[in-house]
Amino acid sequence: MQIRVVVPIIGQQWAEEAEKAYGELARPGTVVSAMAIEKGPASIETHRDEALAVPGVLFEVQKAEQQGVDAVVIDCMGDPGLEAARELVSIPVVGPAQAAMHLAAALAHRFSIITVLEQTIPVVEEQVVRYGLAGRLASVRAVNIPVLEIKGDKERVAAALVEEGLRAVREDGAHLIIPGCTGMIGLARRVQEGLAERGCPVPVIEPPWAALKLAESLVDMGLSHSKRTYPAPPDKEIVGYEFF
Repeated sequence: MQIRVVVPIIGQQWAEEAEKAYGELARPGTVVSAMAIEKGPASIETHRDEALAVPGVLFEVQKAEQQGVDAVVIDCMGDPGLEAARELVSIPVVGPAQAAMHLAAALAHRFSIITVLEQTIPVVEEQVVRYGLAGRLASVRAVNIPVLEIKGDKERVAAALVEEGLRAVREDGAHLIIPGCTGMIGLARRVQEGLAERGCPVPVIEPPWAALKLAESLVDMGLSHSKRTYPAPPDKEIVGYEFF
C-alpha cells in the first residue's frame, strides 16, 4: 500500500520530516512518501494562507493518483483543499482534522481542540460547524505559539498543551483533547500522560495518526469518497492552472 502525504506549505524539508514521522506511524507493508507544494505559504494560520495553499495541494493530489498511490493525507489541520481534491480524484483523500474530530465524537461526549494562535480560534470553530460537530465541541483554545516555532520547541509546546488541556477539561467540560496542528505530531501521548498526572485522565488524539490509519483502512476496505457527494468538475476553460 502506498500513502502520499501532501504538505501544504513550501519547503521540501517539511516533506522530509513528514515522510519520516508518518512512516513511523504506518503499519508494516505501508510505504509513505511526502511532497510539499512548490508555491504557497510558509505556514497556514489564516484563511488567506489556506487559500494560497490549495492550488498546490490539488496539483500534488492529482499527481499522486497518476503515480498509482492508493490514498492521500493532507498534512494540515485546516484540511486545505480537501473537498476540491476529492472532486478531482477517485482515491481516498483524508484530512487530519476531519478524521480526528469524528473519531473524537465517537470516543467522547465533548472534545476540545488546542490550536496554535488565538486568531485561529474562529477558523477552527467554523471548521467544526462545517463538519457537523458543533454540538460536540466543548471549546477551542490556543497555545499562542506560531506554527513555525512549534516544530523547533516541542518541550514548550507539550507543556502549553497540557496547561490548556487542563483548562479545557476543568473549565469547559472537555472529555477528550485534540492538538490542533499537525506540527504537534508526536506529542499526544506525552500530553495525555501530563493530563493524567494532573488529575485529568482524558484521551488525547494524534490527528496525523488518525488520518493515516483511516487512509489505510479505507484502502483495505476498498472504499473512497462518494462521487455523488464529490462529482468530477465539468470541463471548462481555466486560465493560469495548466495542470487542471
